[in-house]
Amino acid sequence: MNKPFSRRDFLKRTAVVAAGALPLTNIEIAFGKNNPKNFNFAYISDSHITQIKGNKFVRNWDRGLIRAVAETNLLDPKPDFVFYGGDIAQLGKPAEIDHGLEILSGLNAKTHYVMGEHDYYVDLGDYWQKQLGADHYSFDHKGVHFVVLNSILTYEKWMHQKWDKGMDRMKQMARLDNPHGQPFMVGEAQRKWLQDDLSKISKDTPLVVFSHSPLQKIYKGWNFWTDDAEQVQALLKPFDKATVIYGHVHQIQYNQIGNISFNSAMATAWPWPYPKSYVQKDSYMPKLTVEMNRADPFFERDATGWQFINMHTGNVDLNYVLPDNTNRIVAFDSKAGHPADKDFQYKQTVAQDHY
Repeated sequence: MNKPFSRRDFLKRTAVVAAGALPLTNIEIAFGKNNPKNFNFAYISDSHITQIKGNKFVRNWDRGLIRAVAETNLLDPKPDFVFYGGDIAQLGKPAEIDHGLEILSGLNAKTHYVMGEHDYYVDLGDYWQKQLGADHYSFDHKGVHFVVLNSILTYEKWMHQKWDKGMDRMKQMARLDNPHGQPFMVGEAQRKWLQDDLSKISKDTPLVVFSHSPLQKIYKGWNFWTDDAEQVQALLKPFDKATVIYGHVHQIQYNQIGNISFNSAMATAWPWPYPKSYVQKDSYMPKLTVEMNRADPFFERDATGWQFINMHTGNVDLNYVLPDNTNRIVAFDSKAGHPADKDFQYKQTVAQDHY
């Protein structure tokens, strides 16, 4: 059994990692032991900065982002760059975005940004783009191809229907369990751009894709869902290894579909429970490679913590260090051919047998 990491291990360790909890995610791309091409980058997501009035903001969400910035700056080795995974703001107000960006300006590394729905729907991303630039783009770094997608678009007719004000549209998309919202998507134009972008890349090039919503269909009722996920996955399928990293869900998720590994990063704001623990009815969730537990939805910081992603082997192993909760290890099982959380899965099996 692998030994769980400590926070000290995380801050010193050269390898691996995604941390998420006053979530910061630090991920190392490793080409082999002591390979000079190895590098790491950090990831922070879902701060939901919320304006109360004037220069007064909800303190909890401020503190989560401030802590993540401070922890990122302590990383050793220093990350080559930082990604912010979306939802700087809660209602997309310029004051919320500006306040979040002011905190993020404290990062001691170049920062790339992903668009979140809470940044978008009040003005269809106009202010966010004025501050940060394009909502989808790609770049290469030390032999790895990075792609950023805007996965929180929806049907044009709904976006551009007559709204009394943009905030009415924003509030429709800001709620869970809202039948008046719409499903997220990458969209045809962006998929065409992605196809053209990837056509220039060798299929053995490591590929890392960032989106805000998961590029898979997990739970439609909460919009943990991307309507054209299969079409996007088809564009990633020809590559030897593709890694998708996303925010949005505020919970631990890991899944493997063929050559594509899907990894969520937890929020700096608050954790969500898992949908099927929220309502006592079928959720129609697909069977995940590893089912993740959510021990206590009434404890604000439960299921937030340091989240380490080990990419040394080409397979993604995860180590979660959770405050006031049992640490978790999801490691690749060579016999089974997929990752497994043996402790949790064993306990679940025993519990079901007794029940």
